[in-house]
Amino acid sequence: MTAVERLKNGESIKGTLVRLLDNPEVALVAKVAGLDFLMYDMEHGAYAIESLARIASTARAAGVGIFARVPQLEKCYVSRALDAGVQGIMVPMTNTEEMAKEFVRLAKYGPVGERGLGSNGGLSDYNGLCGLSTQAFMEDQNRKTLVICQIETVEAIENVDKIAAVNGVDALLIGPNDLSISMGIPGEYDNPDFLKAVDKVIVAAEKNNLAFSIHGPKSLLSRYKGKQRLRMFSFDINLLTEGFKGVKDFLSTLD
Repeated sequence: MTAVERLKNGESIKGTLVRLLDNPEVALVAKVAGLDFLMYDMEHGAYAIESLARIASTARAAGVGIFARVPQLEKCYVSRALDAGVQGIMVPMTNTEEMAKEFVRLAKYGPVGERGLGSNGGLSDYNGLCGLSTQAFMEDQNRKTLVICQIETVEAIENVDKIAAVNGVDALLIGPNDLSISMGIPGEYDNPDFLKAVDKVIVAAEKNNLAFSIHGPKSLLSRYKGKQRLRMFSFDINLLTEGFKGVKDFLSTLD
């Protein structure tokens, strides 16, 4: 069972964001570490579709979920990333019901969406329809595809009930940096207005049986303990910096 299927079945899954590393074998390290998924950042990272395809193939073979935050809501990002083998797509600043509907249209096959079918590739592990009928294949792919709307603006908070109610949306993930900036309170994660906005997203997610997530510091994630099944913390640049600093600190004790 894939990480996406486990999430949709009510389990929690754990992962991190990758913005720098381009080596597909990172998925093998994640597997050893016990992570369930990796989210590759195409919005702030420099990943091209070719790199993503290689990464996806390795991750899928290792049994690690492979997700991507695409730069924007466009077919050339959403559909191509999924065809390359990515299992979950997150679109930044999903601000309106109309954007959520377009997202689903590009990411899910009919009758839920209108994604074009090109079965033989990364999405099927190069096994065509996998022995299924066309209809059964599309239904299977929809079950294994995660649509994550990133909520990170005041406009998105105002529309979150309508966004969450769109058929085919699977998760809501708050980007606290941009949300707090949009609210005019950059980095003020204890601000009552910010906390009220987060609570509104949680209620919308629970009402529509969606997974809720927030990607931020430990203090913020801990505040919503028990509310998150899609759990994502830190990213590769920070993890490398902290690891290298640990090496430096230890070696400094040898003076």
